[in-house]
Amino acid sequence: MASMEKIPVRFENVGFGKRLGSMLKVDFKRMFKSRLFYIIIAAALVMPILMTVMMSMMDGTVSVDPQTGVESVMVGPENAWQNIGTLPGGEAMGGTDVFAMCNINMMFMGVCVFVCLFISGDFRSGYAKNLFTVRSKKGEYVISKTLAGFVCGALMLVAYFLGSVLGGAISSLSFNLHGLNVGNLVMCMLAKIFLMLVFVSIFTLISVAAKQKAWLAICGSLGGGMLLFMMVSMITPLGSTFINVALCLAGGAIFAFGLGAISNLVLKKTSLV
Repeated sequence: MASMEKIPVRFENVGFGKRLGSMLKVDFKRMFKSRLFYIIIAAALVMPILMTVMMSMMDGTVSVDPQTGVESVMVGPENAWQNIGTLPGGEAMGGTDVFAMCNINMMFMGVCVFVCLFISGDFRSGYAKNLFTVRSKKGEYVISKTLAGFVCGALMLVAYFLGSVLGGAISSLSFNLHGLNVGNLVMCMLAKIFLMLVFVSIFTLISVAAKQKAWLAICGSLGGGMLLFMMVSMITPLGSTFINVALCLAGGAIFAFGLGAISNLVLKKTSLV
């Protein structure tokens, strides 16, 4: 009887790069097919248009306080870049108080909705538990979700910027930079984009801790983000330079690494259901 030849069985060792690449491919495919993603980007685009046009239409409107009889006049925006930041001498421009609170910096808090719902959906459906069992490690999961949230946040900032330009054009506002230049504007947007990584890292940590409880993740993320939100306008002013960009990039990298490690630890030490 002829002896059967033994065929050696080889198990392929899938490295970190391949696992992360596979996880990123899946997450970005899911993100770009998600209705939530396009709703959030569309909201970021439309919001500054509506706000600018409506405030311009209300310019000069007089309202009377029924109790005191004091009249107040609504002063609309004068410059399209007020949606992005405060220009030199901006204190004398119309609508300053409104745009100081409701401007492009709102996107830093808005992205928490996407991050929290994106991650909580994995735990509600059981996808995360199955993923960690058969395919990926928790470290790659955290990195992938952080990068997906960062890309979404960056696109929200770009969409809001475009909406601000369109709103300013529709309302016939001035595009004068008042002593600043296009380079300052570009640096300002780059600094905001890199700073987005700080907020996304915070939201990812809170989301993996809350798991399937999306409401808890959103509430916790809004509370955690507010601790840094008031500093955004100071770190990324409209007159930003390369130093602002470098600081935001360094801060984003540090927060992503540090909070990513904590997120990984949370997933390892807590139940996945």
